[in-house]
Amino acid sequence: MNILLVLIPVTLLVVLVAVVFFFWAVNHQQFDDLDSPGILPLLDDLDQFPADANSISSPASHSNPTGDTP
Repeated sequence: MNILLVLIPVTLLVVLVAVVFFFWAVNHQQFDDLDSPGILPLLDDLDQFPADANSISSPASHSNPTGDTP
């Protein structure tokens, strides 16, 4: 029963640290771009990757405006 006197405060401390790290990550835009990291391994040459990771467009935006097949 005495172990509860240790485990409860330790658990509350771990939860508090997790909440602080979560809000730190949100405030530092860690969750803004979730698509680019998934595309990076598919690129042949990393020099082709733009310096601004937010400039990657989705494959749907590469449609042919004339309607001709490539």
